Amino acid sequence: MKALIAMSGGVDSAVSALLMQRAGYDCVGATMKLFPKEETAGQVCGSGEDCRDARQVALRLGMPHHVFEFYEQFRCQVMERFVSTYEAGATPNPCIDCNRHLKFGQLFEMAKQLGCDVIATGHYARIEEKDGRFLLKKGLDASKDQSYVLYSLTQEQLSHVRFPLGGLTKQQSRKIAEENGFLNARKADSQDICFIPDGDYPGFITRFTGKTYPAGDFVDTAGRVLGRHRGLIHYTVGQRRGLGISAPQPLYVKALDVPNNRVILGTNAELFQRTAVAGSFNWIAFPAPASPIRCRARARYHHPEQPATVTVQRDGTVRIVFDEPQRALTPGQAMVLYDDDVVLGGGTILLAE
Repeated sequence: MKALIAMSGGVDSAVSALLMQRAGYDCVGATMKLFPKEETAGQVCGSGEDCRDARQVALRLGMPHHVFEFYEQFRCQVMERFVSTYEAGATPNPCIDCNRHLKFGQLFEMAKQLGCDVIATGHYARIEEKDGRFLLKKGLDASKDQSYVLYSLTQEQLSHVRFPLGGLTKQQSRKIAEENGFLNARKADSQDICFIPDGDYPGFITRFTGKTYPAGDFVDTAGRVLGRHRGLIHYTVGQRRGLGISAPQPLYVKALDVPNNRVILGTNAELFQRTAVAGSFNWIAFPAPASPIRCRARARYHHPEQPATVTVQRDGTVRIVFDEPQRALTPGQAMVLYDDDVVLGGGTILLAE
């Protein structure tokens, strides 16, 4: 079988290429170049530097290597979505959009054109076929598990995806890379959003759109004005730092009132809610259930799952009621459901109450 290896230039995808080759696949390396300028070297992924690192590993393994320029697709499907979500008062996860639209969208199409049967990536997750259905499962290394950002994978995609690192720890991956002389064996993991390496989200949004975002009122949950904010794009639910508000007790962003350009502040206790509604839901382990189910739900990437009752509503949205109130349920973030290590499905939080 022929496999397209998605090679980011990092150690994980390099080891994935090696393991797929050892498993007997006829491998072809492919790197998505996401930024048109060479001065983006040092970005987390998709830079000229990363393309060169990936090419060196492919050369060492004796496999062909392609670079696909996905500038416009990345701008449209990831960067513009990021900006529009912030403008709508929600908090996006661009890595999920990149997986959905580029790694398992555009790259899948390129794999077909190259005659590849499967695509392999360096994600720490596992796939298992059971009773004619493909299951997405957590990676065995809990500290590196990436199943949360893969919830959008369809049955068709899962049938053609391989995650060679799913049963390894990060330390084991680095050891394999060192043993095989890969130049990126000690390359640092990505930490920030690749197109905002300095972490200044509002600065990026302002430069990207050319817009100014007007100041408005900070208000408490009763509607009393507490001060002035710098523009809604500077804030996200749960935020405490940078508010500049003096109060008898610490205040946090509870919600963003976009129509009225207000930031609603509350105490820590007021951040806790039991219910969220998620949309654009993708069910993996089984079709959308006709009756409520019990499972565990994760509302943020690094948060532990919590027990909840989940109901599919008539409009297809999914209502998640946690057993215990959860802190800072945030519109725009992913809500992913689990049964032990199996991903049941996931979607985007639309509202919390």
